[in-house]
Amino acid sequence: MITNFILAPILMHLFTAIMLLFTMRYLRLQRIISVTGNIIAFVLCLRLFFVTLEHDYLIVQIGNWQAPFGIIFVSDTLSAIMVLLTAIVSLSVGIYSTAAINPSRIRFGYFMNFHFLIMGLLGVFLTGDIFNLYVWFEIVIISSFVLLTLGGKKMQMEGAIKYVSLNMLASAVFLTAIGILYGITGTLNMADLAVKIGEVENEGLVSVTALLFFAGFGIKSAIFPMYFWLPSSYHTPPSAIAAVFGSLLTKMGVYALIRTFTLIFQPDEFIQWVFIIIAILTLITGGLGTINKKSVRRLLSYLIVCHIGYLIACMGLYTELAFVGMIFYLMHDVVVKSNLLMITGILQKIRNTIDMTRLGGFGKDYPKISFLIAISMFSLVGIPPLSGFWPKIQFFGESLKSGHYVLLGAIIFASFVTLFVMLKTWSEVFWKDSPKRLTEDIDRFAPLRKENKFALIAPIAFLAFVSLYLGLNAGQVYDLAHRTAEELMNPNHYIDAVLNGNFKK
Repeated sequence: MITNFILAPILMHLFTAIMLLFTMRYLRLQRIISVTGNIIAFVLCLRLFFVTLEHDYLIVQIGNWQAPFGIIFVSDTLSAIMVLLTAIVSLSVGIYSTAAINPSRIRFGYFMNFHFLIMGLLGVFLTGDIFNLYVWFEIVIISSFVLLTLGGKKMQMEGAIKYVSLNMLASAVFLTAIGILYGITGTLNMADLAVKIGEVENEGLVSVTALLFFAGFGIKSAIFPMYFWLPSSYHTPPSAIAAVFGSLLTKMGVYALIRTFTLIFQPDEFIQWVFIIIAILTLITGGLGTINKKSVRRLLSYLIVCHIGYLIACMGLYTELAFVGMIFYLMHDVVVKSNLLMITGILQKIRNTIDMTRLGGFGKDYPKISFLIAISMFSLVGIPPLSGFWPKIQFFGESLKSGHYVLLGAIIFASFVTLFVMLKTWSEVFWKDSPKRLTEDIDRFAPLRKENKFALIAPIAFLAFVSLYLGLNAGQVYDLAHRTAEELMNPNHYIDAVLNGNFKK
């Protein structure tokens, strides 16, 4: 019975979305249903996380078809971490949305599509079948496209067209790769693929298939050179939507890369060099893109691209300690990026702009909010002992030990660029005096109702606390990251659990 619990978070979001479909005219009820669904789903995801840690693997075979036949869902440590991160972001953004999203967007189904999006993300992280991975990807893309276009503004439509065009290309490449993989192995179960891919005699075709998966997932992850859609899209929707996109959607692509290239395709030297070269170019170009940006949201969009390079670099290094750093950084990045993107919404609410040249005086006027913002900003930079500091030690150490000095230089460059742009943002937004010291600007936040203030500030405070916890309890996080890295480096445990049922029940 306990294995069936894997589906509970997915079904909870599905049920919530259906409930919202029938209550679209009632705005207050929509908010209540959405927040309630997020809270219950968070509890379910939290329980799934701890049960997975206790049992190593949780596996459910839909229709009781034994692997490798039928649809399968698997929760290992990596899946459980991603599910919990999704729940944390979903709960935070869901509460934030009750005050940040305007009524017209809610009437057009914002909350319903939000829960379908989260459901799709959970499906991606829990599926054990490569074709169903594609299906869940498509659910995410459809939901995210609707969320991106809600409001119908010209800038939104332009960003949405770029977003959906590149993601459709990525999906086409992904589906082509699945077709070839099925043709040469005759299976779609990931564990079974891991076994049968080694029996394929045509190694060249296997390498080409691996590169197709890398290209498809790479576009979705926004790596060089196909990242331009992200900065053109993520600054257009409301901050609540951007927070989910920036923290989870790109990580969905990274998760798929991790899963396929540790389980199905064991990277040879050539594939590792491809990862490393792409990581270097992503770190440098993403970092350069931030330097001249005046909009806080556009700056963060380029930082999302830049920091994906850290995760891709770890795949290229392909050592256990590199994976430890990657898992730690993944947890840190999801929490901090979602928080910073919600913070841009607070800036917009108070100052009616996110252009740094028109901001200022925020630290003086709102010291408590500024303190919460400072935690996230300097966690992103990696100021010790905050959460961004610890995984970078692994990045520096493994790059140096493996002799990849150009990669080490790119990581250092990206770190200094992050420090520079965050200090510039802090100086422009918080330290300098506001260009227009108008009373109505200073008091813009005051007229908001008390419950709206809570809905806007509480999620930011919660994510700031989670970020602090990750940094100040680095030992526990390292233990979890080590366990995950060991599982990734030894895929036979996953294969044995899925195909033979050898796991703690």
